[in-house]
Amino acid sequence: MRLDLFDLQLVLHIVDTGSLTKGAERSAISLQACSERIKKLEKLLSVSLFTRHSSGVQLTLAGQTFVEHAQQILQQTKQMQQAMAPFSEGLSSSITLWCNSSAQSEYLPLLLPQYLVENPNTQIDLKEAESNDIVQAIESGVAKLGLISSFFKSHELQTLEFSDDPLVLICPIHHELATQNQLQLSDLLSHAFVGLMQYHSLQQSIETQAKLLGCTIQYRLRLPNFAAIAQVVANGVGIAIMPKRAALRLKELYAFQHVELTGEWANRKLLLTAKIFDDLPVTYQHFAQFLISQNSQLKLE
Repeated sequence: MRLDLFDLQLVLHIVDTGSLTKGAERSAISLQACSERIKKLEKLLSVSLFTRHSSGVQLTLAGQTFVEHAQQILQQTKQMQQAMAPFSEGLSSSITLWCNSSAQSEYLPLLLPQYLVENPNTQIDLKEAESNDIVQAIESGVAKLGLISSFFKSHELQTLEFSDDPLVLICPIHHELATQNQLQLSDLLSHAFVGLMQYHSLQQSIETQAKLLGCTIQYRLRLPNFAAIAQVVANGVGIAIMPKRAALRLKELYAFQHVELTGEWANRKLLLTAKIFDDLPVTYQHFAQFLISQNSQLKLE
């Protein structure tokens, strides 16, 4: 069965106006053409859509059912046209991805160039925030899509596993902690730290964990990024906590030791999260599928 969208809209115009004549006028066709189209449509469907009377037309039971489906089809067609517009017209689509410090600095720079090259009309805005704040932003509708630590997983949101993202201690090669195989956060808090600036979400998370242990981290220096921290730690200033991926990358540049940390908080994963993935705009769904498909590229050695 082949239905003409024009015919579907014509039927709705007739229903809205209550007559074939006015429906034809609204559709910008003659009354004769309108009548012929309705007859062909009724023949195609093997039903009568209207009963004719002196004051106009009235829908049959079959006609009422037809109108319900016609409205759905035309609405879906409109939605499809809107979804296709950015691609057919070359318009830019914008995606805002909320992410924690680790995702922003260690994972996304590896993946986003490929996506942007493959999707030249897409713009991506990264918004760094604490994982807990990302969860709240998505729950409240402020944000659509986020990358968060599994430590802050919400039962109200859907999540997909993006990558392992463990934290490790880094310390000078001859530091007393350098010979340990594993350490707990409580083992570190008597030592002087080098940390990120206060606005960084990872540093806020570390400080939150220390407060749960009844301690306050003592900082000798705060710096804006992991590379600066690694350089200072290698020069013997103090110890630091950073994502293992960052530590492995920076060990090629600076001489320091890294030690595994124990506990759920340290052995975290990065999760992609949204309220309902299937309800996201098409561009967001496409982007989310891309991120999850790249999992094999992100495995740590």
